[in-house]
Amino acid sequence: MRFVSIVVLSFTMVVAPKDAVAKLRVVATLPDFAAIAQDLGGERVDVEALLKGTQDPHFADARPSMILAVNRADLLILIGLSLEAGWLPVLMTQSRNPNIQIGAQGYLDASQFITPKEVPARADRAMGDVHSGGNPHFYTAPEELFRVAQAIEQKLIELDPDGRNYFEKRWHEFSDKYSTKSAEWKTRLAPYAGTRVVVYHQSWVYMLDWMGFVRVGALEPKPGVSPSPRHVSQLLGQVKSQGVKFVFQEVYFPTSLSRVFANKAGAKLLVLPSMVGGAPDVMTIWDKFDRIVDEIVGRK
Repeated sequence: MRFVSIVVLSFTMVVAPKDAVAKLRVVATLPDFAAIAQDLGGERVDVEALLKGTQDPHFADARPSMILAVNRADLLILIGLSLEAGWLPVLMTQSRNPNIQIGAQGYLDASQFITPKEVPARADRAMGDVHSGGNPHFYTAPEELFRVAQAIEQKLIELDPDGRNYFEKRWHEFSDKYSTKSAEWKTRLAPYAGTRVVVYHQSWVYMLDWMGFVRVGALEPKPGVSPSPRHVSQLLGQVKSQGVKFVFQEVYFPTSLSRVFANKAGAKLLVLPSMVGGAPDVMTIWDKFDRIVDEIVGRK
């Protein structure tokens, strides 16, 4: 996994009183989780995301505003599988909020509600950015996000039992919309089943499996290691005869080598929003998957 040095800024912690309506304060590391919590919680929650959709989730700087947000949180939702290990523990410690520490009622590790893929038999730094618990990028796929949404809804009820009827009503609306949208996405993608794809980073395994696509290589020689011209050239030789149709890439990575690779491989480079906020008009999880499907089927 990758770690970064974080300079913790000291400041005077101000604990503001709760709103008169006693809204739950929800803080999520991932903007997708924040969007889901807002969708499910409605007027009974105040929601904030620590990451932006254009940001590599492995990295974040500890800012006073982030520490204050975690300090005030009733619920902290994180990706887990050590993806935020380089920066989130510092925020949690500095927040001095016992309610969102590991094992506390306000701590929700989303990875506990999905089945991790690519769990290594062993993991060490020589293998690159490999996570011992499995691939943490489950948020790129609808099915896994739906499971996380179920866990968020139950946690909102647990923390605000007076809002049970309200939350359950919103859950039914969310669930119905998921069923409709999921079927729509599957129908549109069905003609592309078996499509061969090269990825930039190993972020798309959950989404590719859900779509029935085949990953044949990665531009990073090891997870978290930037592509080199030599590796890109070798990969091109390996996949040139395999009919690669797309190169999937997150919005926060550079496109220079991947664009060259896609052109020479006869593939289309798709710079996709892996998170909510990854493009200006991608404000919800529905927007995100609509955009991904639109890019694949060639509709704007």
